[in-house]
Amino acid sequence: MPTLLLVRHGRSTANTAGILAGWTPGVELDDTGRVQAAALAGRLTGVPIAQAVSSPLERCRQTLEPLLAGRPGLSRPALDERLGECHYGEWTGRPLAELATEPLWRTVQDHAAAAAFPGGESLRELSHRTVTAVREWNEKVAVEHGDDAVWIACSHGDVIKAVVADALGLHLDHFQRINVEPCSVTAIRYTPQRPFLLRMGDTGDLSSLGPRPGRADAPAGDAVVGGDTGTS
Repeated sequence: MPTLLLVRHGRSTANTAGILAGWTPGVELDDTGRVQAAALAGRLTGVPIAQAVSSPLERCRQTLEPLLAGRPGLSRPALDERLGECHYGEWTGRPLAELATEPLWRTVQDHAAAAAFPGGESLRELSHRTVTAVREWNEKVAVEHGDDAVWIACSHGDVIKAVVADALGLHLDHFQRINVEPCSVTAIRYTPQRPFLLRMGDTGDLSSLGPRPGRADAPAGDAVVGGDTGTS
């Protein structure tokens, strides 16, 4: 099955200001975020990408722009609201330092499956919509581009953490154990048996994430007992 490269958007003006942006319009990459986005294109040199998908929010679309500019054969990203940021409701636009004093903050930290943002959505709802979107896109990419295809989706921190938790079979209460930095890449290869987490929050070289030839030592979808030998 295809390999998904989940990219968190580059550092944004809200990140710098310590504000919970949510779906606030007009939140863009800051200067550091633009440098990170430009570097992402270079980090993915040699990795063929069949499909690009993005959260509709500006900071995600801006993160993919340098990559798309260097790949004229890659279509503009499909925008999928299901990969958009969590709807934080009344928390949107507030300073994180202030939110940390709210009683709900501890629930978000310690019992995420019970957390629901006032006037927004619950983290359970976030997990359901994002995991559903990723798995549907993965099947679509497999049909249109083949099982060895690589595709990229640019989204947000809590979205990526929820998708990783699902891939690892973690209860949602544990998703705060996962950390993904701005413009990091998390790679997941889905198979009929199980997902394989290939990279998580990677900010370095990504050249080994291209298509992999079939293996003689383990059936597709099975883990190699004793450990994989890599791509070389």
